[in-house]
Amino acid sequence: MSDTSQFLEFINEGYKTKGDYITMGAAMLGEETITGAHVKIPLKTLNRHGLIAGATGTGKTKTLQVIAENLSEKGIPVLLMDLKGDLSGLAQPSPGHPKIDERHEKIGIPFTPKPFPVEILSLSEQEGVRLRATVSEFGPVLLSRILDLNDTQSGVVAVIFKFCDDNKLPLLDLKDFKKVLQFATDEGKKEFQDLYGRISTASTGAILRKVIEIEQQGGELFFGEKSFDVDDLTRIDENGRGYINIIRLTDIQDKPKLFSTFMLSLLAEIYSTFPEQGDSDQPELILFIDEAHLIFKEASDALLDQIESIVKLIRSKGVGLYFVTQNPTDVPDAVLAQLGLKVQHALRAFTAKDRKAIKMTAQNYPDSEYYNTAEVLTSLGIGEALITALDEKGRPTPLAATMLRAPMSRMDVLTEGELKALIENSKLIKKYNEEVDRDSAYEILNEKIAKAEADRAKAEKEEAERKEKERAARTSSRSRSTSRRSTRMNPVVKVLTSATFIRGVMGVLKKVMK
Repeated sequence: MSDTSQFLEFINEGYKTKGDYITMGAAMLGEETITGAHVKIPLKTLNRHGLIAGATGTGKTKTLQVIAENLSEKGIPVLLMDLKGDLSGLAQPSPGHPKIDERHEKIGIPFTPKPFPVEILSLSEQEGVRLRATVSEFGPVLLSRILDLNDTQSGVVAVIFKFCDDNKLPLLDLKDFKKVLQFATDEGKKEFQDLYGRISTASTGAILRKVIEIEQQGGELFFGEKSFDVDDLTRIDENGRGYINIIRLTDIQDKPKLFSTFMLSLLAEIYSTFPEQGDSDQPELILFIDEAHLIFKEASDALLDQIESIVKLIRSKGVGLYFVTQNPTDVPDAVLAQLGLKVQHALRAFTAKDRKAIKMTAQNYPDSEYYNTAEVLTSLGIGEALITALDEKGRPTPLAATMLRAPMSRMDVLTEGELKALIENSKLIKKYNEEVDRDSAYEILNEKIAKAEADRAKAEKEEAERKEKERAARTSSRSRSTSRRSTRMNPVVKVLTSATFIRGVMGVLKKVMK
């Protein structure tokens, strides 16, 4: 038996599956593509997460596109993070090309151009379905971790949430949260101390600065209503294909805080609302996180712990997470260890540090008698990758250098007209793009403070009027007393001024004068 036939048998045995699957391409042996040696990924293992890695320009985005298309065809919805703005072409069919036909002839898979159902979402002011979440939905624990607070500050946040729950104060956006912080150490200081203990201004000041940092990265656009319902990510079109939801993130590449905030809130919401699925025939939803290093680069230890926990737990909800980045070392080891599918495109060895990194990367993949992994990593061409997945029993499949199939949709962005038409035809635009600003903690506390000030002003006015009346009463009393004293005559004076006395005196005077 020749090496080629042995290799064909080896690959087909290693990637054999009884259930439904998606085909990534055909395995390669040296420079030769072995037609029919198809690299298959069972649908039932896709909730075990994955990694797509490789140097710039090696085809990571197209691999992501291929997987998303095949998932959609199988009725599995997808969520894509589009930081470079080059995934919207999924909504239009591929124009085709002779090189694509040549590639698929080598692979042994027919090529059929087709569009896919796409929904455009947005975190910022870009066009698309607006994604929002309320502060209340985050809860005190997740919000504290996102703000990177210490234990004391986290305790203050917990008290703030407790106060709002007790007093029916909705925490919808960041201005609500800031208002309660200010109220706790100003107008409502005594109320807080009586019920929850003293809150220091140093702690609330530190928390306020962290909130402002989130605001400066666009958090005021994300926090608020109407909150996005994650069930809308799992829609299926009339042809039974899963929707490909694309979040446009081209304008927040320099805002990793907002990006990580959104990702954690989304994953936490999915985990809390999706039912337990366990081991099923196919996943409920697959998320692709492009430029994944943005999540991990500035994450605190507490935030990394939260991500690690979610990655471990969310697969039981039928949700798979796929991190797309340049190097596997961009992903923390604790997270990397949870990833079942690995698609590794070429790496470049320009420096001694690069060569060392390649050797370390090669150790993340199963040993193979057919490949020197470290050498293959530097010799792969565009649209080629090393692949290992999990079979239906959860075992790693053989490492296979693979010529990947081409995307069936357009490998380019939509025109402005196409994008506008796609957004205008969205069924979710009307549901989420109307701004809602109902009365919440900010308005209620302002009203409470205004009422307290009005009551205080009224009380002060009444007190002033009372004192004025008292002064007037005292003045009037003194006047009456003086009047009475002035009109009440002394007995001697009374005798001297009486008519009888005057007549008597006048009579005497008259006699004398005579």
